[in-house]
Amino acid sequence: MIVMKFGGSSVADAERIRHVASIIKAYKDKRPIVVLSAMGDTTDHLLAAADEAVAGRVDISCVETLHRQTAAALGLGEKALKDTESLLCELHALLTGISMIRELTKRTRDYLVSFGERLSVRIAAAFLEQEGVPARFYDAWDAGFISDSAFMNAELCDEVWNTIPEALAAYKNGTQKEIPFVTGFIAKDKKGNITTLGRGGSDLTATMLGAALGAEEIQTWKDVDGILTADPRIVAQAKTVPLVTYEEAAELAYFGAQILHPRSMAPCRKAGIPVRVKNSYNIDFKGSLVVEKHEGELSPVRAITAVKNSTLIDIVSTRMLGASGFLAHIFNLFLKRDISIDVIATSEVSVSLTVNTGADLSGLVEDLRGIAETQVKTNRSIVTLICDAAHSSSILASAFAALAKENINPEMISQGASKVNVSLVCANNLADKTVRTLHAAFFE
Repeated sequence: MIVMKFGGSSVADAERIRHVASIIKAYKDKRPIVVLSAMGDTTDHLLAAADEAVAGRVDISCVETLHRQTAAALGLGEKALKDTESLLCELHALLTGISMIRELTKRTRDYLVSFGERLSVRIAAAFLEQEGVPARFYDAWDAGFISDSAFMNAELCDEVWNTIPEALAAYKNGTQKEIPFVTGFIAKDKKGNITTLGRGGSDLTATMLGAALGAEEIQTWKDVDGILTADPRIVAQAKTVPLVTYEEAAELAYFGAQILHPRSMAPCRKAGIPVRVKNSYNIDFKGSLVVEKHEGELSPVRAITAVKNSTLIDIVSTRMLGASGFLAHIFNLFLKRDISIDVIATSEVSVSLTVNTGADLSGLVEDLRGIAETQVKTNRSIVTLICDAAHSSSILASAFAALAKENINPEMISQGASKVNVSLVCANNLADKTVRTLHAAFFE
């Protein structure tokens, strides 16, 4: 048994659903369980419709048009069309209610966005059935997904380790022949309210299914040949990384690579289930495998990522020399403003750190300047080497030798506590050049 997860772009229209169906058919002997996101931009359209409803207008034309046209283009039968229309009517009724009370609560928002995934699994499962492969759609709660009531960012309850195998027992033991199509991203709390699992929710659905059912592996399907040594839009010579650890994959995801969301790796790591990143346009290629630990000899650097448009904050205070509360005081100011820190480097009297450019820093900077000299530099990029930091001396020597030849001088250096990453901060306009220079030094 395997789990196959496809994102929204993979099921964006009728053509893409046909392609996904062909992949699933190629793997049907592996007894797959399929996890789908909402089609294309459906979630964005649903949220836009919610804004309209709060303003008193009910309009789901974008959602209706996409799903009706897709169902028609796939030639779906009467039952599938009825299932789709039933959900669209329910959605219209919900938005009508929102338009009458002019209010959108977090609970209602989760109910609203759930329609995207619920529509996609019904259409895709019906098409595969029509193609001669037995299939059945499941809303996540029918597959055993129970969460807490933290709407918009719910966490799965511990009992899902039991409820998922119970709900899918017939498929696991082989008596059920229909391939399950399960909605990603959503669940229900113990009161029966629909919840969403927050960032990486569909990834979490896939890994939880694989872990709870003891799958052979969990596959996440992309449009590239697995995890690459760099963004191919920046480095044309980027290569596939055949093997990374869960820890390395989490760091890659934190620093910009589109793999599995870090929070979704906990279930598969707990159960020891490997994750494979595959290319939906090159299905015979093995892709990249994410496992607990490496075996054999490996390159000291696995991959290079870049996150652009960060803000660098330098904080210096000689008055706080030797003061035990210096860092605590600084971090409390960030906590007060609910601003998270990405990377950090410290010394006795200074701290350099980066934050997301989208954060409102006006009040924070004023507070910081009350205790220290503070300099804010926008338009910065974090370039990260995912590597074996046990060899950090040789890695940094090679990196800085290459950067010196190109006259690139990083403004900050930080080594992660996980010992699998070293990050450099540079100006945005140097980011691509920095990535290409480092890639040439380590991979070409």
